[in-house]
Amino acid sequence: MRIDLAAPPRPATAPGLAREAEERGADRFVLAETSHNPFLQLARAADRTTRIGLGTGVAVALARTPMTLAYEAWGLHESSDGRAAIGLGTQIEPHVVRRYGMPWDRPAARMRDYVAAVRAIWHSWQSGERLAHRGEFYRHTLMTPVFAPDPLPYGPPPILLAGVGPLMTATAGAVADGFLAHPFGSPRHLAAHVLPAVRAARATAEAEQAPWTARPFEVVANVLVATGRDEREYAANLRAVRERLAFYASTPAYRPVLETHGWAALQDELHPLSLRGRWAEMGALIDDTVLHTFAVAGEPAEAARELRARYGASADRLCVSGPDDTDPAPLLDVVSALTPSDR
Repeated sequence: MRIDLAAPPRPATAPGLAREAEERGADRFVLAETSHNPFLQLARAADRTTRIGLGTGVAVALARTPMTLAYEAWGLHESSDGRAAIGLGTQIEPHVVRRYGMPWDRPAARMRDYVAAVRAIWHSWQSGERLAHRGEFYRHTLMTPVFAPDPLPYGPPPILLAGVGPLMTATAGAVADGFLAHPFGSPRHLAAHVLPAVRAARATAEAEQAPWTARPFEVVANVLVATGRDEREYAANLRAVRERLAFYASTPAYRPVLETHGWAALQDELHPLSLRGRWAEMGALIDDTVLHTFAVAGEPAEAARELRARYGASADRLCVSGPDDTDPAPLLDVVSALTPSDR
């Protein structure tokens, strides 16, 4: 199983952290799109590293046109000598419409066309063939030589899709090179309600000999980890992980995850509190049973053992992350404990 580190999106520290993650044996350094553009930070990290993969986890696809995303991803892949992995997600309607000013309708169908459009653009650049994508949502039919990047000797980067609901998870299996599981998902929910749809859609794509299925498909488990170098740091990170889990559990879109475990009533308690911004109070409602179902907690070696035990049989990659605004150093110790010493 490959080991990835999801880091806080901090421009000042991301390049150095990527280098340290590489030295600790991590296979991929991942940045989400929250307060900063992850492509810019990962391009800087490419200059400080030589081996580690560089991934967006996730970039907001529907905030960009397929052409915009195609250029950003191609540039990162080229600047890193073929080490990019492009994780994409839709975000939710209020952010896409009210924050980014972009259209929102039928997101799973739109994402399917989006990925097809990006691949068509990349194929045009790689092969020199005429660009001719005419999809339900996107149309790209113009590419003159001056605007086309040079072909890449290692080919285009892989596209991984994040999903929670059945339509988007099936879309990931049907059109992507991998699936990014949401951090708010237990191994039980993943096995029973998520991966069957992903794998069935992938099997259909392979049976139809879709061109992208020549590349291996990967399942990435994203897991929140509470750890620390001393008791004080551990307690602070544990509290922050509880608050993050409470935020997820308060969100209506994630109710099916709670229902898997018979905890739907927890959302009924949390959602009204979230509307009033009572985050600390919400975190206190995440008891130890809920905490240890959706996250891993313990000193680094203990956390590493638990992560492998939980996800070793169901995921191709394990991406560990911690709470925002915390020191990522303890997570690096978890990465070291997870990776072979000879990397």
